[in-house]
Amino acid sequence: MVDQPSLRDRALAVLETVTDPEIPVLTIADLGVLRDVSVHGDTVAVTITPTYSGCPAMNMIMLDIETALARANVKARVYMQLSPAWTTDWLSDAARRKLAASGIAPPAHTASRRALFGEEHPVCPRCGSAETELISEFGSTACKSLQRCRACREPFDAFKCH
Repeated sequence: MVDQPSLRDRALAVLETVTDPEIPVLTIADLGVLRDVSVHGDTVAVTITPTYSGCPAMNMIMLDIETALARANVKARVYMQLSPAWTTDWLSDAARRKLAASGIAPPAHTASRRALFGEEHPVCPRCGSAETELISEFGSTACKSLQRCRACREPFDAFKCH
């Protein structure tokens, strides 16, 4: 007899396919937004933490989670947890690779406070140069800034440190 996957395992497998609507190359697991999955009877409780408290994508992410789990016949409730606050340290290594491959500079692994004050510069995802400059605090989404590489002269989004 083949063991059936547990309800939690089934839910996790589904949740690992849910992408961020603003950065669809990343899943919510890649982002570290997916904080916990627990089972209570026949219902799965999914806890997520927004990348920042005003993130406009959170309602869509919650809906995408509910829809994906419903399609898999998994009864679920989604909860938003604001504390502890999300940090870019929660990005997976896969997320950092996917960001760079899609032309978005990932934040440093353990960004220091210097990054918050513009004293650290992201590495250009196109040519790898650290000679970059800030063009705008806001890029294509509020969680990214617009940068320019001084070496290759190309503009690019950089994921903001939190």
